[in-house]
Amino acid sequence: MISFKNDYSEGAHPRILKALMESNFEQTEGYGEDGYTIKAVELIKRRIGRDDVDIHLLSGGTQTNLIAISAFLRPYEAAIAANTGHILVHETGAIEATGHKIIAIEVEDGKLHAAQIKSVLDLHTDEHMVKPKLVYISNSTEIGTIYLKDELEEISRFCKENNLFLFMDGARLGSALCSEGNELELSDLVTLVDAFYLGGTKNGALLGEALVICRNELKADFRFHMKQKGALLAKGRLLGLQFVELFRDNLYFDLAEHANRMAALLREKITKGGFKFLVDSPTNQLFPILPNRLITELEKKYLFHVWSKADADHSAIRLVTSWATKEAAVLALIEDMARSV
Repeated sequence: MISFKNDYSEGAHPRILKALMESNFEQTEGYGEDGYTIKAVELIKRRIGRDDVDIHLLSGGTQTNLIAISAFLRPYEAAIAANTGHILVHETGAIEATGHKIIAIEVEDGKLHAAQIKSVLDLHTDEHMVKPKLVYISNSTEIGTIYLKDELEEISRFCKENNLFLFMDGARLGSALCSEGNELELSDLVTLVDAFYLGGTKNGALLGEALVICRNELKADFRFHMKQKGALLAKGRLLGLQFVELFRDNLYFDLAEHANRMAALLREKITKGGFKFLVDSPTNQLFPILPNRLITELEKKYLFHVWSKADADHSAIRLVTSWATKEAAVLALIEDMARSV
């Protein structure tokens, strides 16, 4: 079986595995105070172009979202998210389990807009309701779309005017920043959002996300929150070393560009085959709408998610390419699609 189910099916980039092996018997400090983690933080700050941010390495996206949001909010405060948002749909109520309500907004393209956020504030008027305080967005979104610069600037401006925290889930940020049509630079995020993270799990690392906290009032005691929630790893070097490899040159973005190229090839061939897409995604997640009989045939050889029902005879599937997707696998899928139509 060939998997297009997600972008973390494979292990890690060979350079990371090599570095892990070569450093295996080194003795280092624990809990993120090792030389590798210190170096990784330095490299990321250099790439961002700012030294006045705090950076923490965590093991996964759900852990990062859970710890960041619960640390940033007071007990009576709530997060606002798109109805497709990862914290709302795919994190088993992790945020709610910390006592914080998520206020969902119905969206069509996976993205929030300032007017929608305002509608939530207009409804939550006093202390008898939760207080909306944090806006959660993903880039790329859970359906592969990206925020254009003016869209993010609009949300950022609204959040600043209304004293809301703006938090960006960056599990697939590499793919978003390297996608066709993207207008954002990594350095832009420091001024536009209060915190964001660089996803490693879905971009060549064995595991790991690098959380960047930009807003000063959110920085204090964050390691206490990490420790309390089991995220301050004794062998923090394992995270640090991986981010050193990803950011000591352009590897992080090279891997994201590869995933996007493989998705672009898939998109081109599927479009030429006459199929439409559920959403226009320029990143490494694609949602073609296919006949159900074709989906059944493809499932004999390929792994992917059947995303949603389009009509009685058609469904949208999700195809995800990764840093390790081979062009031969993409072409094989296209050939099998053509053969089975």
